Amino acid sequence: MTQSADQATVWLTQDAHDKLTSELEELKGPKRQEVIARISAARDEGDLKENGGYHAAREEQGRIEGRIRQLEDMLRRAEVGETPPNDGVVEPGMVITYKFVGDDDSDAETFLLGAREIEPEGLTVYSPQSPLGSAINGHQKGDTVSYEAPNGKKLEVVILDAVPFTG
Repeated sequence: MTQSADQATVWLTQDAHDKLTSELEELKGPKRQEVIARISAARDEGDLKENGGYHAAREEQGRIEGRIRQLEDMLRRAEVGETPPNDGVVEPGMVITYKFVGDDDSDAETFLLGAREIEPEGLTVYSPQSPLGSAINGHQKGDTVSYEAPNGKKLEVVILDAVPFTG
């Protein structure tokens, strides 16, 4: 039985797992209480139709509750592992640098192969289940790999580097 992408295991380092757990605890505790207090205070001001503070607090409450659900789901599916070895082999937890074959005008691109929900600043994250992620997983620095893009187009990339993520 294969898992759907939204039910797939989420690979996390212990550090990433700890950060997400801390964020979840902060959101479920102090942040949630702060927003509830703001909603209550705004409600006490009277007419809710024209109360910008009330509506802003309700929107923030919605964002917090959505993030709580996202974190709970991700942590439930999480597989905590060690940072992968620095051996040039592509696997979850690695920062991959690649370039499209035959596209000399494009610059090399870099991304983290891991949980989409973790977006380190300045670094795109691709899921190991994504078309590119699944195609290059297990390959190594210097390999050329073909895969089918979501639009059906056949693409070919060369893996320029694969190093462990340390963020």
